[in-house]
Amino acid sequence: MKVLVTGGLGFIGSHTVVELQNEGFEVIIVDNLSNTSLSVLDGIKNITGKTPAYENIDLREKDKVQDFFKRHTDISGVIHFAASKAVGESVEDPLLYYENNISALIYVLQQLQQKPDANFIFSSSCTVYGQAEKMPITEDAELQQAMSPYGNTKAVGEEIITDTAKVTNINAILLRYFNPIGSHPSAEIGELPIGVPQNLVPFITQTGFGLRKELAVYGDDYPTPDGTAVRDYIHVVDLAKAHVIALQRLLNKKNIAKVETFNLGTGTGSSVLEVINSFEKVSGKKLPYKIVGRREGDITSAYANTDKANNVLGWKAQSTLEEAMASAWKWEQKIRS
Repeated sequence: MKVLVTGGLGFIGSHTVVELQNEGFEVIIVDNLSNTSLSVLDGIKNITGKTPAYENIDLREKDKVQDFFKRHTDISGVIHFAASKAVGESVEDPLLYYENNISALIYVLQQLQQKPDANFIFSSSCTVYGQAEKMPITEDAELQQAMSPYGNTKAVGEEIITDTAKVTNINAILLRYFNPIGSHPSAEIGELPIGVPQNLVPFITQTGFGLRKELAVYGDDYPTPDGTAVRDYIHVVDLAKAHVIALQRLLNKKNIAKVETFNLGTGTGSSVLEVINSFEKVSGKKLPYKIVGRREGDITSAYANTDKANNVLGWKAQSTLEEAMASAWKWEQKIRS
């Protein structure tokens, strides 16, 4: 079966392509290389022995999206990653995020709704919960006002998919990720931020390698055990495998609703200082860091209740925080060597 993976050369997308190919799917990637490199294709080939089909398309160009679907009429499912994803940047440039994350989604759905049967997996985020009132967060937790334009694009994206599925032949699964980290154990692919990393772990590994002078810890006055913000850090390979399981669920008509939602996390919250300590343990390096003020758009705590994903989807995260950090460090060393 042929699967379209938008943003398939990105961090989570590339790991998902590997897992899809390992399961025998024929993958075609669409990516405009705005936050990745063509070299990722080589990494995917080195792991799986097969180079996926690839087209450089900017999904904000409606005519290019239309042309793609005219040429590829045999696509069985779409996994949609293509989006800008940095909370801080979205606060600074909201229109970039609304254009990139919303228009691309709409143009893909417009093509899918013309098909007699369409299966759509959406890369969503725990940011849709805002600062949830209860931990761990369940899928039926009330969605809060988004704390950033990025988070809002995910909430609006979910609404667009839900409204569209009601009146079309599209079946969808919304996967709300918590915090993906790590890399493939082969160190052939991993997180490859362009410029200054917007996420914690690549900033840690770059600092550990000496590329950054020190890590900034945004706030130590949160109401958490050590004062730093708490997140649910999930190994990217575990996350990737969940996408394959979700797609198979739709292809096999196992879904019990037109749109289903699942949290993807470990179910355990780790503070920023705990992540730093984990890195120091697996790398043997002391990490220079300083405490600075809180960052706009950040929340205190977010970690998942994973019961629904475990019991209904039949998926469970396997890797520990230390295993994920060790893989991230292995990847950092590989790309700098």
